[in-house]
Amino acid sequence: MSTTLGYIKAESPIHRLTGATKLICLLLYLLATMLTYDTRVLFGLLIFSLVCFKVSKIPFKDIAFVVYFILVFLLINNIAIFIFSPYEGCEIYGRTTVLFHLIGPYSVTVEQLFYMFNVTLKYFAVIPIALLFIVATQPSEFAASLNRIGVSYRLSYSVAIALRYIPDIQRDYREISFAQQARGLDLSKKEKVFKRLKNMSSILLPLIFTSLERIETISRAMELRSFGKEKKRTWYNAKPVKVGDYVAIAIMIGFVALAFYMTTLNGGRFYNPFI
Repeated sequence: MSTTLGYIKAESPIHRLTGATKLICLLLYLLATMLTYDTRVLFGLLIFSLVCFKVSKIPFKDIAFVVYFILVFLLINNIAIFIFSPYEGCEIYGRTTVLFHLIGPYSVTVEQLFYMFNVTLKYFAVIPIALLFIVATQPSEFAASLNRIGVSYRLSYSVAIALRYIPDIQRDYREISFAQQARGLDLSKKEKVFKRLKNMSSILLPLIFTSLERIETISRAMELRSFGKEKKRTWYNAKPVKVGDYVAIAIMIGFVALAFYMTTLNGGRFYNPFI
């Protein structure tokens, strides 16, 4: 199982889009998902995102670790929602249908479950597209396309370096972790959870110093090459904008328009099936 979240090369329509197009599509898609809690729209967005992921030809095993980590976070998020606001769904949908009582002020209601289902559906709709943006976008090409649409090449190059740095940090973490375990640091499931967390924290300091050293090396290399001296620069990995880019953006604009329309039709962000 791969635990490195970085660019994965493949031949697909998603990979052939320019980096700027992918960024615009991601922002429009996020806007559409943030605008609405309509279950029907969110379910459609989920199906669309899964189709895009299938079309991208990215093996699931290459991002499985990240997906499982996000799912754990999502579970914790849902638990926190229920603990701190157990009747949020009832206030939103204007009724309370108790399924069973738990303890104290906590009861499981149909409306709360439906609200939490929509929150979960919203995350599920976003996750595939967000991951696709990272794993299907070549950092250098992304910087080139940003520069083409008017972003300073200095800022564009900084974004490219940041994207390249994600797998580097993950690789450094694994290497430091293996080194610490070779010295007797126990990170296995045999150790207690809090002890494992404490042991894992001892990896962070070497990771920070390693990261700072790499940043210093990159900075010196760029200074030696007079990076930033000229107002413009050429790009080796630049891609021309094609019909597919316009089609992708048009589809995302359509989703935003649909989210706006359903929000107006429902009289708010939430679809209420209980009325």
